Amino acid sequence: MATLAETVDILRLFADATRVRLSALLDGNELSVAEITQITGLPQSRVSTHLGKLREAGVLRDRHEGASTFYAINDAAMPEPVRRVWMVVSESQDEALLRADRTRCEEILHARQNPGGWPDSVAGQMDRHYSPGRTWEATMQGFLPFIRLGDVLDAGSGDGTIAAVLAPRCRSVTCLDRSDKVLQAAKHRLSGMDNVDFAPGDLHALPFPDGHFDQVLLLNVLTYTKDPALVLREAARVVRPGGDLTISTLAHHGHKDATAPYGHVNQGFRPAALQGWLSAAGLTVERCEVTSREKRSPHFAVISAFARKPDSISRLAQPAKETP
Repeated sequence: MATLAETVDILRLFADATRVRLSALLDGNELSVAEITQITGLPQSRVSTHLGKLREAGVLRDRHEGASTFYAINDAAMPEPVRRVWMVVSESQDEALLRADRTRCEEILHARQNPGGWPDSVAGQMDRHYSPGRTWEATMQGFLPFIRLGDVLDAGSGDGTIAAVLAPRCRSVTCLDRSDKVLQAAKHRLSGMDNVDFAPGDLHALPFPDGHFDQVLLLNVLTYTKDPALVLREAARVVRPGGDLTISTLAHHGHKDATAPYGHVNQGFRPAALQGWLSAAGLTVERCEVTSREKRSPHFAVISAFARKPDSISRLAQPAKETP
């Protein structure tokens, strides 16, 4: 936690309009001093001075390439007290001047010339830039042929979006949701797949016998639960020995107003608490950590967790049943 003096210094840092402008410009872009000067129309000396202050405070990171220095928001290592203030400041960035900066930035990035072409121009930051056809959905579809799953429970399946992707790579998929309307939509989406079943039910009391599934998915559902520890015990109960449980959920946050319209009943989790519940449920935790942070305000962080039910004899899932 920051001291009073440190908090005052952070507030002074973002009390300057130019520093806020530069931070907004570099949130999602990596630019050289020359490019920043061209975009903003500010003198290079003034730009360099403010960039230096932002870098010293941990707001920005820099990277040297030849005679040029490139700056970007320090997503990975920004001090938490500074990040909290920046998150508040960044929420009010819909000003005409900032929109004009973003437009000029897009033009400069588009025109940026590099002897090696586009790949060389974004080397080390490809995950931050779009290219035609290079989307997360397309990448996922490319990985799917490597996946072989057994009997899968998609707990809190919604309308079957994930089940539709996984079903061709599974022996069976069971979609469970407490909403009849949502399950009807899932049945419509998955009507052409004969290895998919549907079950109404509550995550706190799964309507299945012990050891019924090879894999259980809890994707973006724990924030809807009143007793997440109980939900994890239930998930562990229905997993077969040697089976797996995977979780994706929000990390603990202070943005209740932003999530309340979606029906969330809790404000996310801390990795240590989640790992403790998984261990208490008798699972071996292989991973439980924050794996991503949304670039859009309020910058929600996401936890990925993977746990396995111990088994003295290793089992392999049967080959996936291909749908016609």
